[in-house]
Amino acid sequence: MDQHMIAGYAPAPVAARMENHGSSMLRVAMRSGEDLFARTGSMVAYEGFVQYEPNPPAVRQMASQWLTGEGAPLMRCSGDGLLYLADYGADVVCLNLAGDSLSVNGTNLLAFDAHLQWGVQRVKGMAKFAGQGLFNVGVSGTGWVAITSRGTPIVVDCGSGEDETYVDPDALVAWSTNLRMKGKRSFKASSMIGRGSGEAYQLGFSGQGFVVVQPSEDSTDRLRARG
Repeated sequence: MDQHMIAGYAPAPVAARMENHGSSMLRVAMRSGEDLFARTGSMVAYEGFVQYEPNPPAVRQMASQWLTGEGAPLMRCSGDGLLYLADYGADVVCLNLAGDSLSVNGTNLLAFDAHLQWGVQRVKGMAKFAGQGLFNVGVSGTGWVAITSRGTPIVVDCGSGEDETYVDPDALVAWSTNLRMKGKRSFKASSMIGRGSGEAYQLGFSGQGFVVVQPSEDSTDRLRARG
């Protein structure tokens, strides 16, 4: 085989704990004592010695009210080597938290450092938004988080003060938990925003922080759990 034909697909040297390999694959540098929580079924390859524990006791206790109501779709990964994760070809975004706090839609959470503080949170006021789950995963501390997006996302800096950023709930991936959030109904915009008929709903964010939005409003698989 002509190795030059595939040389461009080889992984680059490791530079960080979590990195992208292309837009749709996550590479994690695994080391003993630095465990990882990852979405069950997301492993596509690994090098070295990596072990997996699906739905470990700590996860079952923490996430008994996960989005699907069928347990937490997470596995604990440990060992030494390189771990590659993906989720049906979705784009992957790596975030390095530095004492920050993030709220992530459960279906968009791919992996995070096991030492981070996390828990399943009820998102107040979200029940009325079509297609959006009632529970998100809150992750905080200092460490790495990887989220997915169906298509290249946009990360909107909400700035500060009273300026507001409005988002279609079905396109919302994650947001800084210190942001102020409120719902908004609009009849006039119903033909332009979202996929519903009648009322259109948006979420307004303001304060210091960011919002991650994916270029998709299709919510048919938002409650999907990989097995």
